[in-house]
Amino acid sequence: MDTMLRLGRRRLLGAAGAFGALALVGCTDTRTAPPAAASGQRFSGQTMGSSYTVRLSGTALSPARLEALQADVQDALDAVDHRMSLYRPDSELMRFNRHAAHSPLALSRELMTVLHAGQRVAALTDGAFDITVAPLVLAWGFGPDARRGLPDAQVLQQGRAVMGHGRLRLDLANGLATKGLPGMQADLGGIAKGYGVDRAAQVLESQGATDFMVEVGGEVRTAGHNAQGRPWQIGIEEPDAAPQRARLVVPLSGQAMATSGDYRIYFEEGQRRYSHEIDPRQGEPIAHGLASVTVVAADCMQADALATALIVMGLEPGLALARQQGIAAHFIVRGADGRLVDHATEAFAALRTSATA
Repeated sequence: MDTMLRLGRRRLLGAAGAFGALALVGCTDTRTAPPAAASGQRFSGQTMGSSYTVRLSGTALSPARLEALQADVQDALDAVDHRMSLYRPDSELMRFNRHAAHSPLALSRELMTVLHAGQRVAALTDGAFDITVAPLVLAWGFGPDARRGLPDAQVLQQGRAVMGHGRLRLDLANGLATKGLPGMQADLGGIAKGYGVDRAAQVLESQGATDFMVEVGGEVRTAGHNAQGRPWQIGIEEPDAAPQRARLVVPLSGQAMATSGDYRIYFEEGQRRYSHEIDPRQGEPIAHGLASVTVVAADCMQADALATALIVMGLEPGLALARQQGIAAHFIVRGADGRLVDHATEAFAALRTSATA
């Protein structure tokens, strides 16, 4: 059984790196074993400023078929990046961000799908998830410029003044989006990567794959079983661990998993850690002790957005909402003494996870 570490979650589209999960699967690299003998196959690449990995089990594919499948997956992932990246000046998202307020803009079905999903999670969480958070992301240096540091109070005030998911109007029937405030900008870093995972999974399914695991920058979606005939074994990363290791192993089949954490993308000033997990309601990075939140859901876009929202909410409100909504969520809290403490909803506990040494 080999281990694929899902390096941390919320990789902003276009930024480098990842964090959060590990896939514990047994697969043979087709470059070193003939297809007929392979117990599993894999391919990987780069997209969205991060890496991706696809693992397949079951009947082995020929090298040519595997290469064609990878090309299709790569195209699907790159299409998401080109539409939804905050790091590409020519992306559809950036065209939306530059568009004038109060003027409807026609957007692709794909981008409208993600915007609508983000708005649903924003409503569910009273704004703990808010795709109009881009001005704050940029102000804190977690955007393309990466000039991280404490922003000027006036800059933060200006950023908060042009935010608000309630001021973004979507006309799904006609594919139109309208910003209600001049200067409003969207950042899909907490949801679009999950959508990319779902798109990759759709490509695999359309090509007849029934047993696979696809991971992009730490976000995971599974189908069927691994090469040992078991559910895919996905690990939740131990925050701050060096080298990286799994804290918990989650068996998944036909489900997706995403993790949000404060331990990969951050800077420190004085005694405080300022992570890229920004509370849109407060205008600053979270500061309540949650190190990570993992969500298991039917699709990765939903898991991605919910994990972001729950870590912003904090342990008690986040756990209460997750229980109320029947969300499978796992919370890791960093105590004042540095020790990590686990909390989970009943839906998550029902997944029959196992601890690692």
